[in-house]
Amino acid sequence: MSRTNPPPKRRRSALLTAGVLVATAIGTGGLMQGTASAAAFGCDVDYSANDWGSGFTANITIHNTGTSPTSNWTLTYAYSGNQQLQQGWSGRWSQSGKNITVTNESYNGAIAAGGSVSMGGNFSYSGSNAAPTSFSVNGVACNGGSDPGDPGDPGDPGDPGDPGDPPGDRVDNPYEGADVYVNPEWSALAAAEPGGDAIANEPTAVWLDRIAAIEGVNGGMSLRDHLDAALEQANGDPIVFQTVIYDLPGRDCAALASNGELGPDEIDRYKSEFIDPIADILSDYAQYDNLRVATVVEIDSLPNLITNVSGDTGTANCQTMAQNGNYQEGISYALSKLGDIPNVYNYIDAGHYGWLGWDSNFGPAAELFHETATMNGASVDDVAGFIVNTANYGPNTEPYYAVTDSVNGTSVRQSDWVDWNNYIDNQSFALAFRDELVSQGFNSEIGMLIDTSRNGWGGPDRPTGPAAMTDLNSYVEGSRIDRRYQTGNWCNQSGAGLGERPTAAPAAGIDAYAWIKPPGESDGASEEIPNDEGKGFDGMCDPTYEGNARNNYNMSGALPNAPLSGHWFSAQFQELLANAYPPVD
Repeated sequence: MSRTNPPPKRRRSALLTAGVLVATAIGTGGLMQGTASAAAFGCDVDYSANDWGSGFTANITIHNTGTSPTSNWTLTYAYSGNQQLQQGWSGRWSQSGKNITVTNESYNGAIAAGGSVSMGGNFSYSGSNAAPTSFSVNGVACNGGSDPGDPGDPGDPGDPGDPGDPPGDRVDNPYEGADVYVNPEWSALAAAEPGGDAIANEPTAVWLDRIAAIEGVNGGMSLRDHLDAALEQANGDPIVFQTVIYDLPGRDCAALASNGELGPDEIDRYKSEFIDPIADILSDYAQYDNLRVATVVEIDSLPNLITNVSGDTGTANCQTMAQNGNYQEGISYALSKLGDIPNVYNYIDAGHYGWLGWDSNFGPAAELFHETATMNGASVDDVAGFIVNTANYGPNTEPYYAVTDSVNGTSVRQSDWVDWNNYIDNQSFALAFRDELVSQGFNSEIGMLIDTSRNGWGGPDRPTGPAAMTDLNSYVEGSRIDRRYQTGNWCNQSGAGLGERPTAAPAAGIDAYAWIKPPGESDGASEEIPNDEGKGFDGMCDPTYEGNARNNYNMSGALPNAPLSGHWFSAQFQELLANAYPPVD
């Protein structure tokens, strides 16, 4: 998935223009806090402010212009007005009167000779907002100044080796050669479960499923907190940070359990209150060449426009979203904004074979995805790949029968379970769909992800080999490892188990097996639960529900006593652990 980056900006010369100072100086003085003496350490500071009237973002880059590295740093400077610190990142910020102090985080204390480190902070103010004119690092004066260039640009992107430089071309597969972020909040919940220690250090995605999640819900970690934690886990090595972008207007038009906070027409709020803040935050971390952000963009949305708009499976909500175009507008906007960030890899959700595996859906879905990815300023270069089976249960492969099998001269495609589908597992579907997407105009380097968090289907009910070929339906029923009543069943499935552990590049064209849905988080409540999260009650989460046209009127197969979607469901976690395949040691 080699991608084209924006052209690098030109480095601006030091100058004094319209009263804005840009300067470079090498300071000398007493001993610094790092490993070098003052005689070996020099510094300059780039400062810029993105001012919106009542507040601003200060973007600061420290350059080590000396000959020795520092292992820790403390930056000090002062404002002349009434600027008040609101929050800071990539450093530990504090304020005393007009004086600002920033010390390093554990992951960015080292500044090599000739190297740099960047940070930022948000401030409020009234009246004037003059830029500071002097800075010190570890007591050494750095007569740096303001960068008159792009507001909000963290660091001057022209210096080789400057963390503000755009990283190089995106790698073909972000997961190769990299660790993947372990969400400490999920890890703590998993470790608290009996037997959960065995998987508590597996990487899972961070879900941004409402506006409040960006800053953290109920005292939980914010997006910035997670990104800082990822950098700390990386310790300078490559790391993938996985996050689900999931708050479209009229979200999940065919599944009430995962409806969201935004109404069908609130596209402006989606852009300005959800995507824009996420993009702003991720942009602040674009300076870290070792950080690779994999975004899973709006699960189930575009597939719903293929499968649930018309006919017996259509819903009024999906018809509304097809007519107003806000799924496509929202996703194209997200792709464009996030795709501009050089270390972000966008993966569009592509449902699964149980939705799109039929001829009538397969080609039209690829056409819809290409149309969406080339609207409103987005392009195929904003798409690193696609993901299948997000938060779902379809197996990677069916080991004991194939879609090409026949029994007594009759194809398994005619069995009740397969129902004329061309695919019986996610991996064969993902690879074939990848080819179709490329034929529609997507880049040939796109890769696929498969969510394997709950598709193992182990335990005592797992077949150990193919069934006898005496009867078509009994052969398929006895051979398949997927034990659901129907491939359209998606809510808290009874008998499901953890699938393949997260793995990079398990097959050609597959970027990774990934645990995008954190095991133990509910798909939806088994009964109506009042809430302020916009989540409704869906019969598919009720174990007594006898189904609808979207699952051919089969039983739901859902577990009882389930909480709201996204909330911790201990009984489900225990079931996934017990039925894991490969088994958990």
